Amino acid sequence: MNEMIEQLKEALQISPNNIPLRLHLADMLMKENQVNDASDQYSEILRRQNGNVKALTGLSEVYLRQQKYSAAIILFEQLQQEGALTFDGKVKFVRCLLKEHSVAQAKGLYLQVLQEQPNFRDAEIDEVLRAASNETSDTGADPDMLLQELSQPGNKYFMEKPTMKFSDVGGMKKLKNEISLKIIQPLKNPDLYKAFGKKTGGGILMYGPPGCGKTFIAKATAGEIDAKFISLGLHDILDMWVGNSEKNLHEIFQVARKNKPCVLFIDEVDALGASRADMRQSAMRQIINQFLAELDGVKDNNDGVLILAATNAPWSVDSAFRRPGRFDRVIFVAPPDEESRKDILLSYLKDKPAEKIDAGQIAKLTQGYSGADLKAVIDIATEMKLEESLSKGALQPLTQKDIAKAVKEHRATTGEWFATARNYALYANETGLYDDILQYLNLKK
Repeated sequence: MNEMIEQLKEALQISPNNIPLRLHLADMLMKENQVNDASDQYSEILRRQNGNVKALTGLSEVYLRQQKYSAAIILFEQLQQEGALTFDGKVKFVRCLLKEHSVAQAKGLYLQVLQEQPNFRDAEIDEVLRAASNETSDTGADPDMLLQELSQPGNKYFMEKPTMKFSDVGGMKKLKNEISLKIIQPLKNPDLYKAFGKKTGGGILMYGPPGCGKTFIAKATAGEIDAKFISLGLHDILDMWVGNSEKNLHEIFQVARKNKPCVLFIDEVDALGASRADMRQSAMRQIINQFLAELDGVKDNNDGVLILAATNAPWSVDSAFRRPGRFDRVIFVAPPDEESRKDILLSYLKDKPAEKIDAGQIAKLTQGYSGADLKAVIDIATEMKLEESLSKGALQPLTQKDIAKAVKEHRATTGEWFATARNYALYANETGLYDDILQYLNLKK
C-alpha cells in the first residue's frame, strides 16, 4: 500500500492538476490513517477546485478524527447548504454538534436522520440527547402540570391574554366578519346558535403574502372575546423520538380545551399540514393524521376552541384540512388597502420626531406593500435621520421627503408571492379556492 502511495505522489508531481488522482491518493492516505497527509491533499484539491464535494467530505472526516469539531462543523454546514450532505455525513455532523454542545441544532438534525431512516439508532447519540432532553424539558409532560407554567414566557407553550381588539387592526373586514360569525357572536348569543345546532369554535385558515398581519389578527381575535391565546410553530411539536410529536400535538390541544374560550394559533401550518401525497416519511404522515384527529375532536370536545392557522403556501396544505369541520373557512389576507396603509403608517410614526407628514400621500406610493414593508420604510427613514442628526449634532425630525426616499429604497416584498400565487389561481383553481387572488389581481379565467 505504501509503495502505491509513493507511486501516486510521483504521478502527481508530473500531473499536479489531476484532481481525481489527488482524490485517490487522499482516500488511500485516510485508509492508512495518515490523516495529516490526507488533510494536505484534500486542502490542495479545494485550493485548486473550490467546493469539491468529495474533498469537503474527506476533509470533514479528517477534522472529525483529529477532534477539530468546530472546523468539521463548518465543512458539514457547507455540504448541507449545497445539498451534498449524505446520511452518514448527517450522523457525523450530529456527533460534532454534540461535542461542541450545540444540542438544539443536533436534535433538529437528528430528527431529519430518523425521518430518513426510522429504524436507525445510534446508542451514543441517543444517550447524550436523552440526557440533554431530561435536563432541559419534559417532552411528555402532563397537561395539568403544564397549565401551572403557561403564564411564564419562555416555557414550553406560552399562553397570554392579548389586550388588542379588532379596532386596533386596520382593514381585513371580510376576515373579521368570518371570525365574528364563527366565535365572537356564538359566545355572545349562545342560545341563538344552539337553536341552529351551531357550536362555538372551529377552524379558519388564513393565507396570503408574508407580513400582512395574520398573526396580528389572531391576537386581536383573542382580545376581542377576552380569551386566552396560544401561539405555536413546528418547533413546538416536532420531536426526534418516534411518537412524541403526536403526544406534543395532543397535549397542546388539551391545554387549549382546558382553557376555553381559547384561540390556538398555528403559524406556517403548511409545514405541519403538508400534502400527505408528498410525504416519504411515515413519521410525518402520522403527525398529520394526529393533527386531523385533533381538529375533528373525535375523542375530545373542541367547543369553545377557535383554531386559527396561517400559511404563505396554501397550495402545499393537504386538502383534507379544508374539509367541513376542520378549516372550513379559507380566507385570503391581502396586503393592506390604501386607507389601511395610511393607518399603519400613522401608527409607526406615532411618538417619532417628525414634521407634518401626509400619510395619505405616502399610502398612494405604496400599493402592494405589506404591513412589514411599511415598517421597513419607516425604519429606513428613521436610520437616515439618525445619521443626519448625529452628523449635525442636533435632532433632525423626519420629513415627507425622507419617507418618500425610503419608499424608493424599499420595494414591496409581496411581488414574488403573487407571481407564484397567480399561477395557482389561473391553472389550479378547480374548487375556486383562489378566486380572491384573481379578484385582487384583476384577472379573469
